[in-house]
Amino acid sequence: MLGFLVRRLGQGALVLVLISLITFFLINLAPGGPSAASRFETTAEERAALTKQLGLDQPLVSRYGQWAGGVVQGNFGVTLNGGQPIGPILRQRLGNTAQLGLSALLLSVVIGIPLGILTAMRRNSALDHVVNAITTLGMSIPDFWTGIMAILLFSVVWKVLPSSGLYDASAGFSVVGWLQHMILPAGVLAFVMLPNLVRFTRSSLLEVLGMDYLRTARAKGVTEPRVIRKHALRNALVPIIAMVGLILPALLSGSVIIESVFGLPGMGRLAVDAALGRDYNTIMAVTLVAGAVVIVTNLLVDLTYSFVDPRIRHD
Repeated sequence: MLGFLVRRLGQGALVLVLISLITFFLINLAPGGPSAASRFETTAEERAALTKQLGLDQPLVSRYGQWAGGVVQGNFGVTLNGGQPIGPILRQRLGNTAQLGLSALLLSVVIGIPLGILTAMRRNSALDHVVNAITTLGMSIPDFWTGIMAILLFSVVWKVLPSSGLYDASAGFSVVGWLQHMILPAGVLAFVMLPNLVRFTRSSLLEVLGMDYLRTARAKGVTEPRVIRKHALRNALVPIIAMVGLILPALLSGSVIIESVFGLPGMGRLAVDAALGRDYNTIMAVTLVAGAVVIVTNLLVDLTYSFVDPRIRHD
């Protein structure tokens, strides 16, 4: 197990280095270049002075070395637009995105897995067809359109849920207020991710339900709920966990749109604002943190396999 962890952590560090290299050189090759950090109404002398002040006149390799050296020491630098330290901003935004992503993941798992089990047990029934239609709808509709329609219905027409923010700033933070603000964005994000989990759970369970050992269990008089819970679901759980592991990066990327639609101050909205403002230091920091989150979650998913199925060993 220790060798597996060391090997995976080493691979993760190498992936992060590649991500940082590709992102750094691509954003500097983009139209506009580093000199676009200055405003267009400024004079050529002012833009040259600002470029020199930010260190954007140095060679790319030198700038990457300085940036990487700072990151190793936990320093992501300062924002090009404002000069604020990026580290505290990242910690605050990552916490907000984690609230959204974990809420959406919880909704997806709590609703998606039971629905997948029910549709597998009642294959070709009316419930199966209704759930199949809803999941097809969820996979077909863009998440930004679903978010806008949810705001129109629940916030504008019915006025039962707030349309933006994490809580009511005038009333202060409260758990009830946080839940009211989180229902719409987390629900929309879960609605987009839910179809994959429902369909994957259904197909995984259908494969297991046809196995001989389940027929033997039924022939011995084991009740159907116990057959599903104790035998079928346990063997179908490994591919379902793999699917949850694939959903986690999708939740992170999906938060970019959801946070923009619902006005949530998270990592996704920070990335959009940084891209629009050509704040390259912030873009690098957001990309690196997002890559680290994906690598760590994938490692945790792989470790979970061993606990669910002891036959899987990480040597």
